[in-house]
Amino acid sequence: MTEATAVDIRRIPFTTADGAQASLADYDGKVLLIVNVASRCGLAPQYEQLEKLKKTYGDRGFDVLAFPSNQFLQELSKMDDILEYCSMTWGVTFPVMDKVRVNGKKAAPLYQELTKAPDADGKAGRIEWNFEKFLVLPNGEVKRFRPRMKPDDAAIVSLIEANLPS
Repeated sequence: MTEATAVDIRRIPFTTADGAQASLADYDGKVLLIVNVASRCGLAPQYEQLEKLKKTYGDRGFDVLAFPSNQFLQELSKMDDILEYCSMTWGVTFPVMDKVRVNGKKAAPLYQELTKAPDADGKAGRIEWNFEKFLVLPNGEVKRFRPRMKPDDAAIVSLIEANLPS
């Protein structure tokens, strides 16, 4: 992605779980791992790895932003239930945003931009499933990782570490 595109991504508004407006600019200078999540997905144990990354690197300028989505019919219907599930089941302390659509004409504007980023095989476009990950680096560059790649995979961790202050 170009620097101009990255600036646009940082300015795209989204809604937090409590209904407030936010954008990636609110996390300026941080390394962000953006993930579309679902409580009833077989990949939900990735919440544990996401939380571990947050605890390991959070003090150095890293954060996880979770965007629940029911686009694959595996998310709870009420935000209160999603938040309770995340905190009680997985001990999640990172921000969980309001539910979004990640594919199609009604996809959230942030996801419309994120899905332009290619994965390691050069494939951009639609989100394949829950727990697709986008690592947004402080310079605005976006790296994409498919759902089955675990958040603590060496490819993701090495990029996080390389882009955080010492």
